[in-house]
Amino acid sequence: MESILAIGMPGGWEWIIIILVVLIFFGAKKIPELARGLGRGIREFKDATKEIKKDIEDSSKIEGENKA
Repeated sequence: MESILAIGMPGGWEWIIIILVVLIFFGAKKIPELARGLGRGIREFKDATKEIKKDIEDSSKIEGENKA
């Protein structure tokens, strides 16, 4: 099982190559904008997930009160 995980994850040199390719394609000025956009997207996804969980919990509470 460990060999499968080791194949999928980049090691030290692979990360350096990935970072260099990103720098070449996007440039140093564009990377902070990309990181901010990624952070906003992750935050919106987490907020939406929390809202869905809250809606499910609220609806299950209402159904439980109606049955009692």
